[in-house]
Amino acid sequence: MSQAKRITIADIARLAGVSPGAVSFALNGRPGVSEQTRQRILAVAEEHQWQPSSAARALVGSRAGVVGFAVNRPARTLGTEAFFTDLIAGVQSALAQHGVALQLVVVSSIEEEMATYRRWRSANQVDGVIVIDPRDDDPRLALLPSLPLPAVVIGSSDSAGDPPAIWLDDEAAAHALFDYLAALGHREIAYVSGPAEFQHTRIRADVLSALAARGAAGETLVTDFSPAAATAATRTLLSRAARPSAIVYDNDVMAIAGLRVAQEMGVAVPQALSVASFDDSVVTGLVHPSITCLTRDTFALGEQAAAFLLERIGSADPLPSRRGTAPALTIRESTAAPSR
Repeated sequence: MSQAKRITIADIARLAGVSPGAVSFALNGRPGVSEQTRQRILAVAEEHQWQPSSAARALVGSRAGVVGFAVNRPARTLGTEAFFTDLIAGVQSALAQHGVALQLVVVSSIEEEMATYRRWRSANQVDGVIVIDPRDDDPRLALLPSLPLPAVVIGSSDSAGDPPAIWLDDEAAAHALFDYLAALGHREIAYVSGPAEFQHTRIRADVLSALAARGAAGETLVTDFSPAAATAATRTLLSRAARPSAIVYDNDVMAIAGLRVAQEMGVAVPQALSVASFDDSVVTGLVHPSITCLTRDTFALGEQAAAFLLERIGSADPLPSRRGTAPALTIRESTAAPSR
C-alpha cells in the first residue's frame, strides 16, 4: 500500500479481516466486537498510523468524553499506595461533575505508556491525558504535543511550555523534611527512594546531599516503591556496624515496611532510629509509633489536575503551569533527637 495514500477504515477492515462497522466500533471504544478483535484492529491502525479525518470527527463529534491516565507501576502493588487511590478518586470526582469518564490503564514501561498515548490518539478514544512522575528530558512531554494530545503533568517542574504542569515544589518539600531531621541533630540520614529516573527522586536526593554543608551525611538507596524492596533496603542499612540515625522513605507503605524491620531487629523507634515518609495516609497515623510525614490533600490534587486538564482540552492555546498546594510537615511519634 502506498505510504502517500491515507489509510481508511475500509483499508483497516480489509487488513484485519473484519467489517468496516467492526472497525468503527473498535476505534471508538464502543461495544460490539470482542476484545481480541478490538486489539487486532487497534494494532493494524497503529501499524499504519491511522488518523481520523476532520470530516469524520465533525460527523461524530470531536470529543470522546473520556480522559486517559496511564500509570507506570506494578499492578500488584498499585492498590497499596494511598497516594494513587486518593489521586484517582479526586480525578474521577472532578470529571464526573462534567459527565467525563476516566480510562485508567497500568503500563510496565515508559515505552508502553507512549504507545498507549499513540493508540488513544489514533482511535480518538480520549480527549486528553494526565501524566505523572516526570523525568529529566522526558520523551513523553515531547510526544504529546506532536500527536497532538492535550495533557497536564503532575510533577516537580514548573514547565513553561506545553503540556503545562500542576507544579509541586519537591525541593521545598524535601527541605522541610530533611532540614527538620538535621535540626534534631541527625548526622547520618538515609533516603530509601523510588526509581532514580523520576525528577522528584533526583531532587530529594540532591537536597539530602546538600546537607553535607551542615555536617550531615546523606545516602540514597534506590528501590521500585514496593514494600519488599523497602524491607530489603532497611535490613541492609540496619545490619551495618554504623547505622543511620534516621531513614526517610518515598511513600507510606515503604515507611511502614521499614518500621516493621526496625521492630524485628530490635532497633527502637524513635530512640535509636527516626523514621519518616514523603507521603502520608490514614495508616501512618494508626501504627505504633505513628510516622512523621509530609501531608498533602491528594484527593484535592486529583480534582485540581482533572479540572486543569478539562480547561486545557477546551483551550486552543497552551496554558501556563500552576503551582500545587505545598504539603505540611506532620510531626508524629517516629522522629526524635538521636540518642547520644
